[in-house]
Amino acid sequence: MARDKNQDPRRLDVRSFATAGTTLAGSWPQHEFERLGASLMPGARDEAAPVQWTVQGELRPVTGGAPQVWLQLAATTAVTLQCQRCLQPLAEPLALDRWFRFAESEDEAARLDEELEDDVLVVTRTFDLHELVEDELILALPLVPRHENCPEPLPMAAGEEQGLEETAPNPFAALAALKRPRGTD
Repeated sequence: MARDKNQDPRRLDVRSFATAGTTLAGSWPQHEFERLGASLMPGARDEAAPVQWTVQGELRPVTGGAPQVWLQLAATTAVTLQCQRCLQPLAEPLALDRWFRFAESEDEAARLDEELEDDVLVVTRTFDLHELVEDELILALPLVPRHENCPEPLPMAAGEEQGLEETAPNPFAALAALKRPRGTD
């Protein structure tokens, strides 16, 4: 059965989709997101959760102008990152729910982006929703992934264990000794 071009998430006609007020939902295997995979712990993508997504289009009326094209994107998945403290695997759920406003041209999108806090994209007849989902998941990744409490004790550097028991000499005591006049010991 042929799929309607307005319903193909990799070649979405944004204006037609929003005009129809349509909703699409689906699931993509995480291994299809190559750029996201570059941020994950090596080998973790084999058992990764799929990316579940939903997108809804709508036209919002504007007084004295043409209606604005909007898309709402929601997506969820779970990824495995490397904890930056203990270097062990860290399971991290990712979820996003965002609205995107569409402009007619790159110039208009740039102008609106400076004026408004809305996420502004350009209306196209072949919009790749897969690419947008990947971009947003990458932005949802934690900057420094780490466990709240690491599952294993952190390794200590050589000699740290001894240093915990002994108190290091105060470096300023040595300076004070140099400063004292000779023969006052």
